[in-house]
Amino acid sequence: MRSFLHVLCAVAFVAPAVASEINGIPRIVDGDTVEIASTKIRLFGIDAPETDQLCIDGTGQKWACGIASRDALAVFSSNRPWACSVTGEDRYGRSLASCAVASKDVSQWMVRSGWALAFVKYSDRYIADDAAARASKAGLWAGAFIAPWDWRSRNKQTLVLGAIAVPANAQTILLGAVSSQEAPDPRCTIKAGVSRGECIYHLAGDRWYAKMKMNKPDRRWFCTPEEAVAAGCRPPKR
Repeated sequence: MRSFLHVLCAVAFVAPAVASEINGIPRIVDGDTVEIASTKIRLFGIDAPETDQLCIDGTGQKWACGIASRDALAVFSSNRPWACSVTGEDRYGRSLASCAVASKDVSQWMVRSGWALAFVKYSDRYIADDAAARASKAGLWAGAFIAPWDWRSRNKQTLVLGAIAVPANAQTILLGAVSSQEAPDPRCTIKAGVSRGECIYHLAGDRWYAKMKMNKPDRRWFCTPEEAVAAGCRPPKR
């Protein structure tokens, strides 16, 4: 079986396409994915925590940082129209785009506010904003966390980032948290996992839901079906 990293969560950028413009009020899927007029858009140059990702706050407590990242983007957007310049497409058919709200770069705001990281594997555009967020301990940088791209393939060697005084037991806390049978938030109870090379999600009440154990590396929690689909999952066949 292919690893969960490649099946569900890996973000692959493909060759740029002819640039196009998409404008409208977005529906926020997560901290780096939105939908405008049925077009799914992946913000280029940044990587935000997965919705079910857990971090450690400034007091050493676990918290649902992926949901906080999504909610921060929703508050920033505040039902205002976005202007997005599309330059490519990822492996899931999402449009890769740079977007602005009232002439303000959305990706830059997310990184500088500490709710996403500069995705330096694909762009160096937001490196300075990353450094500024870290220096001011903004958002995720107030505590300890695993970079989103590492969270998707986490193991005992995974690096923990954060404030200068990262708790000595941060790795143990974060890696132990991913085996929980409980959803990271009561609003996010959709279960998903890989079966025969496909990511399939299950809603509470379907015949597989109660039987599905969440303490495996190929398991994810989602808040909405749309979010699961945006991550490359499908509903079960009837």
